[in-house]
Amino acid sequence: MAHTVSVSRRRFLVGAAGVGGLVGAPGLLAACSTTGGDGDILAKLRKQGYVRIGFADEAPYGYKDGGDLLGEAPTLHQVIFKALGVGELRASVVDFAALIPSLNANRFDVVSAGMAITPERCENAAFSEPEFVSPTALMVREGNPHDLSDLKSCAGKDVTLGVLSAAVEKNYATAAGVSRDRITSLSAQQDGLDALVAGRIDAFALTGISLKWLARTNEGAPVEVLPAFVPEVDGKKQYSPGGAVFRRSDTALRDAFNGELTKITSDADRYVKLIGEYGFGESEIPPSGMTTRQLCKG
Repeated sequence: MAHTVSVSRRRFLVGAAGVGGLVGAPGLLAACSTTGGDGDILAKLRKQGYVRIGFADEAPYGYKDGGDLLGEAPTLHQVIFKALGVGELRASVVDFAALIPSLNANRFDVVSAGMAITPERCENAAFSEPEFVSPTALMVREGNPHDLSDLKSCAGKDVTLGVLSAAVEKNYATAAGVSRDRITSLSAQQDGLDALVAGRIDAFALTGISLKWLARTNEGAPVEVLPAFVPEVDGKKQYSPGGAVFRRSDTALRDAFNGELTKITSDADRYVKLIGEYGFGESEIPPSGMTTRQLCKG
């Protein structure tokens, strides 16, 4: 069952995605609101034996294949909540834009959708520490005939770069020196792969996560995904971190969740073993010192 990845999670201002200067500031707690709220919610979840999650049915972040709940977020969250004494995830599918409103309306207890952490969203919800970062990568034709590596390498060669319409990669590319007349906008991820195979573009820029999933769902296509890299805009690294989302009143639950999440993100082998099949490797592990508190400040 092939799934595409919506870029709605990523169509925000580049400034909101940049976290230059955030890495290397340890000791800050992940909190966009004051700690407090319902300290008994975890006890309630343990007693009832399940936690309600909301997801947007977007592979590889959180989706269903038949009756199976799959993807980065549900896989991590199942392990985390089991460690917290809550054995079952009960899932509801909601449009991506409706996830936080539905969370605050008490339709579920946590958003499990790999949602990007932005200051605007932090005003309405409490995010976990980052579960992943989304470094950029290039998909090229098999054999990498133009010997590309990153966006700067595209700027120095006579190549055409494909990006998704209205997504952040166009800004990343121009910041790296790629001329606008060498950038082709595409409507969907599959269009990017098809244009690459047909020779209409020489490289397709997107997150490594999405490109690896695209290659997986087009098995046999004569393409390859190059190692991921972190682009810069105005001197700021563009990591695009994502995480779980809780109600602002449920910071006690969020903090308990963070305790177990940190055990996973600090163990590269365990992290990759858990969610590597969804395209999350060591390059997607959040850098040490990156905190949600700083990301929420922008």
